[in-house]
Amino acid sequence: MNPHVERYRQSWRLRVAPDPGETRRIERWLATARLFLAVSALVAIQMDPTELGHSWAAYGLFVFYMANGILILMLLRRRQQSTSAFRLMVHAGDIVWPALISIFSEGPRTPFFLFFVFVLAAAAYRWGLWETLATAAAEVALLWAESFIVLHLSLGAHGSLPWPFLNGLRVNTVDFEPKRLFMLSVYLLVMGLLLGYLAEQQKHLRAEKAVVTGTLSKIRVEAGLTGTIEQIFREAMAMYGASQLVVASQEAHSQRVFVGELNGDSKSGPTEFRWLDSASRDAKTYLDGFSGAVCYAAVDRDQWTTLALDDNGHSVSVESTAPFTELRELRTFNSLITVAFLFGSEWRGRIFLFDPSWRGEKQEELRFLLDLVHQVGPAVYNVYLLHRLRRRAGAAERARFARELHDGAVQSLIAVEMQVDVLRRQADAGKPIGAELGRIQGLLREEVLKLRELMQQMKAIEVNAQRLLGVLNDTVERFQRETGISARFVTDLENLEMPQRVCREILRIVQEGLVNVRKHSGARHVLVRLGLDPERWSLIVEDDGKGFPFAGRYNRNQMDEAGKGPMMIMERVGLIAGELTVESNPGQGTRLEVTVPRNVEVPHEF
Repeated sequence: MNPHVERYRQSWRLRVAPDPGETRRIERWLATARLFLAVSALVAIQMDPTELGHSWAAYGLFVFYMANGILILMLLRRRQQSTSAFRLMVHAGDIVWPALISIFSEGPRTPFFLFFVFVLAAAAYRWGLWETLATAAAEVALLWAESFIVLHLSLGAHGSLPWPFLNGLRVNTVDFEPKRLFMLSVYLLVMGLLLGYLAEQQKHLRAEKAVVTGTLSKIRVEAGLTGTIEQIFREAMAMYGASQLVVASQEAHSQRVFVGELNGDSKSGPTEFRWLDSASRDAKTYLDGFSGAVCYAAVDRDQWTTLALDDNGHSVSVESTAPFTELRELRTFNSLITVAFLFGSEWRGRIFLFDPSWRGEKQEELRFLLDLVHQVGPAVYNVYLLHRLRRRAGAAERARFARELHDGAVQSLIAVEMQVDVLRRQADAGKPIGAELGRIQGLLREEVLKLRELMQQMKAIEVNAQRLLGVLNDTVERFQRETGISARFVTDLENLEMPQRVCREILRIVQEGLVNVRKHSGARHVLVRLGLDPERWSLIVEDDGKGFPFAGRYNRNQMDEAGKGPMMIMERVGLIAGELTVESNPGQGTRLEVTVPRNVEVPHEF
């Protein structure tokens, strides 16, 4: 096993190291809580000054703690990161402080017992179970050492302490109570165990969420379905330390079975995922007969140990071990995990992890694997649906392209071929053919323009706000060169801040409008104008042709209800939440105006 993978496998459920930003935020939260605790203790002292006796040393310690809390908070606000050494130093100070203040108070019966709880909570919040228990043990050791030292000093001085600032001590030969100190130690250890356990469980949950998030981040539409599941399977093999992974799936419509595998390599990690030749009998081998949604099985001297859970994570009985025995005849393994998945009503399947090695409790590990599949499965299915949609869209576009060619260029070329044959016969008979040649030339020119327009529609457009004005100007100039129709592009804009999707649709609208002018208007002049006011962009395409078969001014809704107007342009305007107005004067021309809000929100595209 790759050492990196081995370390990852051993620790993925134990601890997820926070990023530096998160660590800094945690320390700031703890510093704020420390200062709040100090202020609360100050209020308690004001209410009952006897809590600290009459020792100036006690008040000095408390003032020092307040100043220390303020200093730590200021340092954290100014520093960009919190180092491990800084955190350990602060934590050591938090451990020592409750032990010192307890000299002047009544142990757990005073509000200063909260300082013991705070340092345990800080250890749990920063780290986990063992660090919190170590903090509790350190506090207990300090308390006992401090008590024995004070007792020894007081006995050596015959009841009078040698240093004046220690005269306010509560612990002396009279009120030194080992039983009370023992109970305080038990309180601290139990509290440390409780807080550490809760913190450890919270970190386990965070680790699981981090694993799910990391696995979801491996899903890439551009990687394709095979590339996506390969990345996910590599993660699964690393997490569970499996020697081999096999996936089997069956399509509901055709009943075809697909089997793929990913093998481990002790030197370089898992090999490349590959699909295997499969047959219909593989459905019985890999998909039928297994109990539960997720199942674990291990064999020792032909004796199977099994554990299965349903979709809700509840234990279910394993009715038969025959499927494991049959599978073991095909593949060599001593243990396996298998989890089922379902993609809508179209696909069902199972994933097999052979010879996994784990350290956690098996039932919890199986529940997590089931949850991982439930969360990652829909994302993988979306990749499958998206690629299927793209294939269907590509097929539909190719079919439309073929239809356009068949009904347009192919038919025209057949007609030209027939006319050329007629001209050849006329030439043989000595008849004039100049007029016919001119008509054929015009027909060929028309088909060339149609083919160029069709190719332009098929071409992917990548245009942004910086390029849009130049591309629009080039489009209008090319239209004029190819058609002979006078065309101009006019704008007073220099810089645009327009979303890329809107730029693309604006260009498509201009292209579609110019095609309509060439095909249907009979115009001699065309003007394309792009402008901007405080709230919206405006695009205007005007010509002096024969206009639409209707007269007047219509918006998009009115044309949609009446079933008239430029349908393709209407659809593109709708995609960018714009408004379309068409003003038509038969015999005098058409004015097409598109307005788009500046703050338009367009749908996200992959």
